[in-house]
Amino acid sequence: MLDDLKARNRQWAAAKTAADPGFFRRLVGQQAPEYFWIGCSDSRVPANEIVGLDPGEMFVHRNVANLAPPQDANYLSVLQFAVDVIRVKHILVVGHYGCGGIAAAISGRRLGLVDHWLHPIREVHEANRAELDTLPEGRARLDRLCELNVMRQVRNVASDVFVQDAWGRGQTLFVHGWVYSLENGLVTDLNVTVDGPDRAAALP
Repeated sequence: MLDDLKARNRQWAAAKTAADPGFFRRLVGQQAPEYFWIGCSDSRVPANEIVGLDPGEMFVHRNVANLAPPQDANYLSVLQFAVDVIRVKHILVVGHYGCGGIAAAISGRRLGLVDHWLHPIREVHEANRAELDTLPEGRARLDRLCELNVMRQVRNVASDVFVQDAWGRGQTLFVHGWVYSLENGLVTDLNVTVDGPDRAAALP
């Protein structure tokens, strides 16, 4: 079963070792990335590959629609490890245009358990309905909701106690909001970077 994937694994490992004989020995020795990626589970959005980083260079948490919900123990555990143990310098909240979770959240259809998970997106939609209603229905509106969702998740991350405590003890830590385009492979910086509690309090 899955012999093709196992064969590809061996080819990949051999290519890595041929290019850099000490690559895997260094990975075993430590995990010290500067970046923590909070992104969508979508298979078309591979975190390391998008920004050209090798294994070991980025800590990654992915879920449907790149949410950072303050009540989710899984996300909070990863966040605390990234901030307190690895001591990353940059947290990247990265959404992507064409996100199925964004569309599903406001589709009006009942989809099951995921409806509960996507509720924060419906809250973002309601909070920004006046702006969104000025845009044409369809892609333009969904793309803007995607951006607004990233901004809300940046606020969630920046207001979390682990991040606030890190800033309180003088730790260098930035929280960024990006959106990735499936159409051209490029990321767009939404310019909502937060680098301390004062900036966090000013977020919309």
